[in-house]
Amino acid sequence: MTTVMTAKERVRRAIAHQQPDRVPVNYHGGNAGIDERVQAYFGLQAGDEEGMLDALGVDIRPAYAPYCGPRLHAEAPERRVDPAWGIRTRWISNESGGYWDFCDFPLQDANLEAVEAWPLPAADDFDYARVEDACRTYGAEYFLTAGGPGVVDIINQTAMLRGMEQVLIDLMTDDEAGLRLIQRRVDAQYAWMERTLAVGDGRIDALWIGEDLGTQHAPMISLELFRKHLRPHHQRLIDLGKAWNIPVILHSCGSSSWVYDDFIAMGLSVVDTLQPEAKDMSPAYLKARYDDRLAFHDCISTAGPLAYGAPADVEQVVKETLDVMMPGGGYILAPTHSVQDNTPTENVIAMFEAARKYGRY
Repeated sequence: MTTVMTAKERVRRAIAHQQPDRVPVNYHGGNAGIDERVQAYFGLQAGDEEGMLDALGVDIRPAYAPYCGPRLHAEAPERRVDPAWGIRTRWISNESGGYWDFCDFPLQDANLEAVEAWPLPAADDFDYARVEDACRTYGAEYFLTAGGPGVVDIINQTAMLRGMEQVLIDLMTDDEAGLRLIQRRVDAQYAWMERTLAVGDGRIDALWIGEDLGTQHAPMISLELFRKHLRPHHQRLIDLGKAWNIPVILHSCGSSSWVYDDFIAMGLSVVDTLQPEAKDMSPAYLKARYDDRLAFHDCISTAGPLAYGAPADVEQVVKETLDVMMPGGGYILAPTHSVQDNTPTENVIAMFEAARKYGRY
């Protein structure tokens, strides 16, 4: 009989390509509407995120220091303006609810002088007491992660200030303003993560970073551009994780396996956002090509049966995914992205129930 493990032990063993008691599970979070419905399903109060994670059997918890400094960027009518980074969003309604969409791109036409003047947070401007609380509350039982998909994330996050088209032009033309904005943002995020890990003082289990590198069908940029402009920034954060002797997880949407050999050479441990419908991202392809060199996180598409099927369809896709991905460890089951409001509540429940049913070794 397999010994029942703590969540921390379970995830650590999976990442180390060792067989845990069961496949670990995670939840990327969802839009407010679906989270509230899942919470209501379990008889929880709206907003009880921890109760929801516990009810779903999620093995991973964040050790996150939110911004607590002064508002660096002024509010604007009919917008949400991030007080630290200046990113703007507007509310877009749809038939199942809505979401905050990025807009305005305040540095789209900025020159070098304007980029240098753009306020960015200092390492002292974050609430590290929240990290200490997470370590104390969850550190003995759960696998704790610092950072998240927005850390580094040069193409996507810089585009929230500069616009996607301009960021791609910046990378191709070596635009000094665009490259300087990238450098300043990464410097600020590095300092934030460096302090977070120091406060964790060995109790944080992994560092999470991100970069969206693929469309559904092809790379976003060439391998040459990745190596020239993105890889050095990612390497800094990977090296920071290694300095604390913890694995680094990297989130990348779309068809991203074209860069996995570079990730391996850089010392990356886990890849996240494995969209099975994207080119060269199916579980079978990834397992056959990278199984002994990378661990995998998620694979359950939020654009497939989870959103549009019945619970039986979700159960089947979870079973099929586990049949491929779980042998020998190296796999954490999760939805590929934040679960959207158009997803039936019963399908979310079916995903986690199927993971418990078929994920035991």
